[in-house]
Amino acid sequence: GIINVASSTNLLTDSKNVQLVLDPSLQLLSRRQRKLIRQNPGVLHSVSSGLQSALKECKWQFRNRRWNCPTTQGPHVFGKIVSRGCRETAFIFAITSAGVTHSVARSCSEGSIESCTCDYRRRGPGGPDWHWGGCSDNVDFGRVFGREFVDSNEKGRDLRFLMNLHNNEAGRMTVFSEMRQECKCHGMSGSCTVKTCWMRLPTFRTVGDFLKDRFDGASRVIYGNKGSNRASRLEGPHLEPENPAHKPPSPHDLVYFEKSPNFCTYSGKTGTAGTAGRSCNSSSPGLDGCELLCCGRGHRTRTRRVTERCNCTFHWCCHVSCLNCTNTQVLHECL
Repeated sequence: GIINVASSTNLLTDSKNVQLVLDPSLQLLSRRQRKLIRQNPGVLHSVSSGLQSALKECKWQFRNRRWNCPTTQGPHVFGKIVSRGCRETAFIFAITSAGVTHSVARSCSEGSIESCTCDYRRRGPGGPDWHWGGCSDNVDFGRVFGREFVDSNEKGRDLRFLMNLHNNEAGRMTVFSEMRQECKCHGMSGSCTVKTCWMRLPTFRTVGDFLKDRFDGASRVIYGNKGSNRASRLEGPHLEPENPAHKPPSPHDLVYFEKSPNFCTYSGKTGTAGTAGRSCNSSSPGLDGCELLCCGRGHRTRTRRVTERCNCTFHWCCHVSCLNCTNTQVLHECL
């Protein structure tokens, strides 16, 4: 996907031979990805924005977990975890793929990309008291572009290849399936005798929440090209549940093939930072609680005094005055 980048240079020019500056998280794009950016003027900013949204959403969704979606500066944004085949890898691929699709689809309707516009295919009557109109977000262009751009770096036919492609598509499918209809009323004195409706993208938090649920229920899979009969050979390489009693994963499911590493302690081999020094909730029995987050090592408690602005008052016109309030905060940190 977009996080497995492999070219030796990040110099990129547009159709007018003007050099474009890549976001650090988009360095080392492949030749195919660079071509797509040239063919779709304006899309570079959208891709970068989508990836940044994915980074923020990943950190938000896992803020209370042992693995809290750590990132680094440089071409390998998510570190060594992306080279594994665990649940966390699956989420990273899905959320970044969804981020690109979501951002590109929104940019089309905003007119930021020269090669696409609003989705105007829904036209005419839609119901007895409403009709299609307005500017629908172009999720179909976002899906097609996302598939070509994000999937272009996946090579081979092994289990990791199939897993990454499946999770990329699951991210795009989530954006597509969560599209919602929005309407505007027309009529005398605000009455709603006629409505104009269009399709709107979900918020990216909605996408993140959905994918987080899929992460918790991810399917462990194996390489499914072991059949000896003709039907199996025609089907080709595919994913099968590791447990034959389980149903095959749906296009919306996240899939993985290996157990997650131990995120409790630092490991240079797996690239995990451990949970030492992480803030925890001493009163919570959940995953954010000190017992679970600190992996049974215990925690220390300290206090700090914080001064903040408070009791602010607006004075006409135009001045805001505030008092300074000092509070004592109690912090719990994993040992």
